[in-house]
Amino acid sequence: MKSAVRISALLWADILVLYALFEMQDYLTEVWGLSFTHAAGILNVWNGISLVLQPLFLFAVSTFLGNFYMLVISSSSYTLGIWLLFMSAPPVLANATGTCKQYEQECISKTHKALLYTGMALIAVGVAGNNVSVLSYLREQPDNKSRGAVIGCLKIPGMAMVAIVGLAGAIALPYIKPWTYRFGIPAVCTTIAGIAFLTGLCFCTFDFPDPNRKRIENLGRMFSLRMLPMWLTFLVCGIISSTGNTYFVEQAKNLDRHLGSWEVPTQVLLLAQTYLGMLLAYLVYVFLNGHGVVKAKILGVLCCIAAAGVERKRLGVVRSKGLLDKQEDDVPMSVYWLLFQFVLLGGMDKLLEKSVAEFDEEGIAAREGNEPDPNELKRLCMEIFSKGVCGLGFMCGVLLVYVAGKISAKGDEPNWFQFSLNRSHLDRYYWVLAVLSSLSLFLYVVVRQCCCCLGR
Repeated sequence: MKSAVRISALLWADILVLYALFEMQDYLTEVWGLSFTHAAGILNVWNGISLVLQPLFLFAVSTFLGNFYMLVISSSSYTLGIWLLFMSAPPVLANATGTCKQYEQECISKTHKALLYTGMALIAVGVAGNNVSVLSYLREQPDNKSRGAVIGCLKIPGMAMVAIVGLAGAIALPYIKPWTYRFGIPAVCTTIAGIAFLTGLCFCTFDFPDPNRKRIENLGRMFSLRMLPMWLTFLVCGIISSTGNTYFVEQAKNLDRHLGSWEVPTQVLLLAQTYLGMLLAYLVYVFLNGHGVVKAKILGVLCCIAAAGVERKRLGVVRSKGLLDKQEDDVPMSVYWLLFQFVLLGGMDKLLEKSVAEFDEEGIAAREGNEPDPNELKRLCMEIFSKGVCGLGFMCGVLLVYVAGKISAKGDEPNWFQFSLNRSHLDRYYWVLAVLSSLSLFLYVVVRQCCCCLGR
């Protein structure tokens, strides 16, 4: 039990960092003075790297590294990365760099930028390593009752702790105004979690692993041409997911967040995306049986349509109130209009995770006899590899924004992506994503049907 708690502490620290980084879009636009598309590009490349690294790390874990050594690397990288992010805030090194201490563009030096970029790269390594190895390492811990008892005993206290940390990150952290504290508190918590994990080695079991042949074989099957429709699905869904922590957050800026007399933090939208999206995915998965990927794609299309409609409404309010060039002024429109797109996006992501088992078309369990947990190995490899393809989608989203901007600027028409959101036409970009997702859905259905016919 002690080993399980110490290992799972790494996940609790991850959640707090996630909520701290949720407002990174605001930090880059307000403090660094970047355009909203430039800031979104940085964050999408970072998110993409953290996802693309996961299949590579899974291969390393399966062949020569093992889950324990991966967690040592990832937790150390995570801790160092968040501390570098803390040090990149202007007040921390102002005396050493000879810059001002205000959270303003002129106080950002090359040193601050180097610290932030390096820190985010290290955090990406930490995120990828933890996602690959934390749960797997928990399952490796011995238990007298059964193989899965360690995970089982953690369900109630673990879920309670996740909920507490999530609520703290969503509600308490936003009220801490200085960015140094917003980065510093997660840095301290991540350090404590890392130390707790490393000092609990006497409670854990770890061996230098032999190559996991089954897992390597499963990774090899990921490149089958029959998997092409799935990879296309996750690529496009990755492009849609890339809008969540970037353009969706930018839309929420300066909207009315009051719920009665309480000004609700923006991070509550992330809570809604996580938990209400999970509920939506569960309901869709249970009451509409089969074809989970098709339903996830439909949710993606609906998400883009909802985002386009809400952004069009927001722009209408901005124009009617004369706020086109007043980016920092409050927009008299409720932020809760954004709940639709956040929840649909969360539902799409969760439904894709649930639907990974649909692609187990090769009958591994039937052919491998009494080998241990072939389906679990297959599913793990599929989930991790799907995240990697999704990460490519995050990066492709940056390219898509650039191409859409260039095409939209032809002739006398203005570019859809101006420096500020109020002068842009983000709603049209969402319509492009809706069309792209619809086309990928059609292609997926056609290709999968052809594969089924050929397999008969």
